[in-house]
Amino acid sequence: MLRIFAVSDSIGETAEQVALAAASQFKGETEVKRIPYVKELEDIEYIMREISEFEKVMIVSTIITVNVREYLTQKCLEKNISVVNVLGPIVNVASSLLNRMPDNNPGAMRNIDDTYFKRIEAMEFAMQYDDSKDYRGLKNADVVLIGLSRTSKTPLCMYLANKGLKAINIPLMPEVEIPDELFEVDRKKVFGLVINPLQLIEIRKKRLDKFHRMPTGIDYASDARILEEFEFSDKIIRKIGCKTIDVTQRAIEDTALIILKSLGYTK
Repeated sequence: MLRIFAVSDSIGETAEQVALAAASQFKGETEVKRIPYVKELEDIEYIMREISEFEKVMIVSTIITVNVREYLTQKCLEKNISVVNVLGPIVNVASSLLNRMPDNNPGAMRNIDDTYFKRIEAMEFAMQYDDSKDYRGLKNADVVLIGLSRTSKTPLCMYLANKGLKAINIPLMPEVEIPDELFEVDRKKVFGLVINPLQLIEIRKKRLDKFHRMPTGIDYASDARILEEFEFSDKIIRKIGCKTIDVTQRAIEDTALIILKSLGYTK
């Protein structure tokens, strides 16, 4: 059995993923253990003591701090232990091409990871709470979108999720009761999506042509129905006192930019 130790001066996810990728080529013959936050020379001594009991050992390192990295290499040479510094060669080449010294900032990769995982969490949030499936997400949402059916609430939620914002959408329909929690949310987070009635009729008629009928039996695209929905939507939006955005002929990206600017997000 080969023991691969993923060693890092940060959380160690990068080193572990590299080690696991290698281990996957030798299933049943390898074992990976992550050792994070190796920041001092004393930490290297601890690692050496821990791995000394194993016969077949190698280390995958993403240590950035120069003196700690070099000390690890030195100790591994003394004990005839294989060590692979994943980031070292890449950082050295980049440093040479840019003609500057690296920042040597442990955890810089983790900052990138945080952004990635925040997006994933936001995407899962948007899917879980899409279209009034569950109102419990309201208290944890960064953005709450309200509006009539076919005002691009769902794709807008997914776009915002890709920016790392947890977005939930609440459809406004006279037959669907509005949750009390909606009126407890900070109205700065709530955005009412409005649209030109003629465009909404056109959008809904195209949808009816595609799916032939709506399962609810509601006259989905009639003038009278849409007028009723508009009156209901306007009443709810005025009651909340939230910002409205006219999505008529407006791209998802443009609507999202309005929301991001309103919330103070610059990215």
